[in-house]
Amino acid sequence: MGRPWSQGEQGACSWLRAPLCASLPTMAPGRPCAAGLARFCQKLKRRKLLADSSMATSLQRCLSALDLTLLGVGSMVGSGLYVLTGVVAKEVTGPAVTVSFVVAAVASLMAALCYAEFGARVPRTGSAYLFTYVSMGELWAFLIGWNLVLEYVIASAAVARAWSGYLDAMFDHRIQNFTEAHLGVWQVPFLARSPDWLAAGIILLASAFVSCGARVSSWLNHTLSAVSMIVILFIVVLGFILARPSNWGEAEGGFAPFGFSGVMSGTATCFYAFVGFDVIAASSEEARDPKRAVPLAIALSLGLAATAYILVSAVLTLMIPWHSLNPNSALADAFYQRGYSWAGYLVATGSICAMTTVQLSGLFCLPRIIYAMAADGLFFEMFAYVHPRTQVPLLGILAFGALTAVVTLLLDLDALVQFLSIGTLLAYTFVAISVLVLRFQTASQSRSPSLAGSGPKAKEYSSFSDHLELVGAGHGPEPGRLRPALRPYLGFLDRGSPGAAVRGAVCGLVVSAIALGCVLMLGHSVLRLPLWGFLLLLLCSSVTFLLSLLVLGAHQQQRLKDTFQMPLVPLIPALSIVLNFCLMLKLSYLTWVRFTIWLLIGLLVYFGYGIWHSKENWREPPGLVTARYVAFSDGRVEETVRDPGQAPAQGPGSP
Repeated sequence: MGRPWSQGEQGACSWLRAPLCASLPTMAPGRPCAAGLARFCQKLKRRKLLADSSMATSLQRCLSALDLTLLGVGSMVGSGLYVLTGVVAKEVTGPAVTVSFVVAAVASLMAALCYAEFGARVPRTGSAYLFTYVSMGELWAFLIGWNLVLEYVIASAAVARAWSGYLDAMFDHRIQNFTEAHLGVWQVPFLARSPDWLAAGIILLASAFVSCGARVSSWLNHTLSAVSMIVILFIVVLGFILARPSNWGEAEGGFAPFGFSGVMSGTATCFYAFVGFDVIAASSEEARDPKRAVPLAIALSLGLAATAYILVSAVLTLMIPWHSLNPNSALADAFYQRGYSWAGYLVATGSICAMTTVQLSGLFCLPRIIYAMAADGLFFEMFAYVHPRTQVPLLGILAFGALTAVVTLLLDLDALVQFLSIGTLLAYTFVAISVLVLRFQTASQSRSPSLAGSGPKAKEYSSFSDHLELVGAGHGPEPGRLRPALRPYLGFLDRGSPGAAVRGAVCGLVVSAIALGCVLMLGHSVLRLPLWGFLLLLLCSSVTFLLSLLVLGAHQQQRLKDTFQMPLVPLIPALSIVLNFCLMLKLSYLTWVRFTIWLLIGLLVYFGYGIWHSKENWREPPGLVTARYVAFSDGRVEETVRDPGQAPAQGPGSP
C-alpha cells in the first residue's frame, strides 16, 4: 500500500476530479481517482464557449472594408519589400525571386481564405489563437497563441533591423562602422555580427507611441502609409525605365542560378512578406460588417501586396545583376549603382516610412494577443490590465516591447526572417485544420440523446463551434454525416460513432501531409532514400492523403447563409497543409531548434499557469448548472441549464 497523500496532493486531486467522479464508488485511500485523470485530459481539449452574440463587443465597430484593406497592405508592405527581396535574390534564388513570391502568394492565399472564413464567422480579437480555441481545444490554442507572440516579436525585431540598415545606408554605413570599431565584432553563429543599438532604440520609441493610445498610432500609420505607396509607385516606374534584360541572361548566371531547390527555399523565406493579412482577422472585432468586410479586405490586401512584391523584385534584378545586390538596403543601393543617388535617398525615405508602419502595426497587435490570452486566463493576469486613460494593455506593451528590443539587439536579420516564417507557417496550418474540423463537425458529438417533452425534435449544442451553426445554418444538411447519394455505397463509414470517420480522415490527412512533405523535401537530400524507397513512400503517403480527402468529400459540410465560406473545401485547406509543411521543412535546422525551445518554454507556462487559471475552469464548476443551446427544427433557439451530475432527460419511450 502506498504512502498517505500529503495535503497538497489531496488538494490537487480534488481539483482534478470531474463531476462524474462524485457519482463513482469511493476508491481506496492512496489511489488517485481515474475520473480525475480523465478530467485533466478533457481540460487539454476543452473549447472556448462564447455565450454572447458574436457581434456584441465592448470595442467600437468603426472600420470599413477600405480601412481594413489599407491596414493589411500597410502591415505586409514594409521590410519584406525593401530588404527581403535583396536578401533572397542574392543568397537564395537569384532573379527567380519573382517566382518565389508568386508561389508564396498562392500559398498565402489558401491560408488567407481560411482566415477570411474564420474572421467572418468569429469576429473577435485573437486571430488564429481564438480560431483554434473555439474549434480544436485549449492546449492547441495556447500553443498557437504562444506562436503568435513569437511571430509579432520577431516581425517587429526584423523590421527594426531593416529600418536601422536603411538609415545606416543613408549615412554611408557610418553608424555600423562606428559600432564595430568601438564595440567589436561578435563571432557567435547564433547572434548578429554586432549589436544593433539603433534598432533596439527604434523598438522602444515605437512602443512609446503605441502606449499613447490607438488614435496616435492610427494617425501616424495613415500618414506614413501614404508616403510609402507613392514611393513604391515611383520605384516600379523608374525601375522599368532603367531595366536591363541582360541581367537575367546566362552571362549573369541565368534566371534561376540556384535551381528549383533555391526557388522553394526562397518561397519559405518569402512567406515573411505576407504575414500581415492576419492583422485584418485580429481587427475583425472592430469592423462594421465583418461578414463582408473581412473576406474582401483580406483578398484585396493580399492581391495588392503580391503585385507590389512581384513587380519590385523584377525591377530590382533587372536594374543590376543579382550578385551585385546589397542585402541590407537592396533597392536604395541599386539606384546608387545606376547613378541615381537622389532616387536612392527617396527610396530610403519611403522604406523607413513603410517599415515604421509595419512596426507600429506589429507592436499594436502583439499586446492584443497577449491581452486575449490573459483575459482567458491562459497567460498571466497582469497582462489583461488596460490603462484607464489610453485604453491600451499597457503592461503588455512595455514588457514585450522590452523583449523585442533585446531580440533586435542580438539576432541578425536572416535568422529573424527564418524564425518568423516557421511560426507563420505553423499558424496557417492550424487554421486550415480548424476549418476542416469546424466544417465537418457533427452536431451529434455534443448533443444529448434526446430531450424530454413533445413537440418538434430538438438538438442540444454545447460548443461555440456548434453554436455558430445555430446562428446562420437554417435547415441545411447536417454536417459530418455521409451524403445521402453515397450511403448505399459507403454506408460502412457510418457504422461507428457519429463523426468517427471524419475524425479519422482529418487525422489521416494531417499525418499523410507530414509524410508527403518529408518525402518530397528530405527524401533525396537528407534521408538519401534509394529510388525504390522514395517511390514507395511517395506512393503510400499520396494514396493515404487522397483517400482521406475523398472520405472528407463524401461527407456533408456545415453551410451558413450570409457568411463568407471558402470554396473547394476540403481541397484548399488540405493543399495548404501540405504546402505549409513542405515550406517548413526547407528552413534551416537551427530555426527548428530555436522554435522547439520556444515551444517547450510555452508548455512550461501552460502547465505551470495556464491550465490552472483558465476561465474555462469556471464554466462547469462542480455543483453548478451548465448552460446549453437547444435548436428546434422550427428555427427556435433556446438556452437550457442542466446540473453536471444530472443524467440527460429521456424522451418518451426511452428505456
